[in-house]
Amino acid sequence: MIARDPRPAGMPGLVGGVDRRAALMTALFGALAAGSAHAQDRPADQPAGHDMAAMPPGWVKADQIAMLCYPGMTILDLIGPQYMFAALMGASVHLVGKTRAPMTSDTGVTILPTATFDECPRDLTVLFVPGGTAGTLAAMQDAETRAFVADRGGRAQYVTSVCTGALVLGAAGLLKGYRATTHWAALETLADCGATPVSERVVRDRNRITGAGVTAGLDFGLSMVAELRDPVYAQGVQLGCEYDPQPPFNAGSTRTAPADVTAIMASMYAGFPGQVRAALKAAGVAR
Repeated sequence: MIARDPRPAGMPGLVGGVDRRAALMTALFGALAAGSAHAQDRPADQPAGHDMAAMPPGWVKADQIAMLCYPGMTILDLIGPQYMFAALMGASVHLVGKTRAPMTSDTGVTILPTATFDECPRDLTVLFVPGGTAGTLAAMQDAETRAFVADRGGRAQYVTSVCTGALVLGAAGLLKGYRATTHWAALETLADCGATPVSERVVRDRNRITGAGVTAGLDFGLSMVAELRDPVYAQGVQLGCEYDPQPPFNAGSTRTAPADVTAIMASMYAGFPGQVRAALKAAGVAR
């Protein structure tokens, strides 16, 4: 379990000590809170950054967030949103796998789950699923994974994904009748899950919130921070991690990439929709 608490060692409610990010959040939000009406009641010897009473209402919540992990997932699909979720004061972020065994991502980075399916809290604030390619196809066809996603997603306050993680949600029956997005190479296959494909960076339909491919996880994550806290909190997180994208090329979308680049990449992914449909069929999901 990953938890973040802005209080220093020795204060009630400390979870796991104070690390660099917790200290950053304390300083950032402490400075914002210092100007509140409650700040004038702070004892003279209590640092402004640690005055929890001065926090705006709702900035500290005991959210339970489960992030599915599986072999072959795309690590940035997971880590971008995890960075944002971990900045939520009071929240517990669980990296959940079938087992606690190390899992290697599609780029070779290995991650260690913090909870198994059985250990994951039953009632979640957020269920999140990252994407991938071959690893995602395997996860879609894995009965235990689908059962876990369907069970927790059936009760979660928010059911979410980034990239082809949406296909795992679809294989678990959680996108029927919803608008959703995923990586452009698989977007059309959302219809096979009973969803309405939408080519946008982040798509919300009721409590289903899905992000497009890989780096959309950062936009998705900030959107979730704003949803779970408020826009000021989210902007503080954005500034704290200096998320100010200025890419060297304007090729991050099929709408903007040069035609020859789009053709090359489209040819690389040409067989993927068919593989998705085969995985959905194996999972017993019909259009």
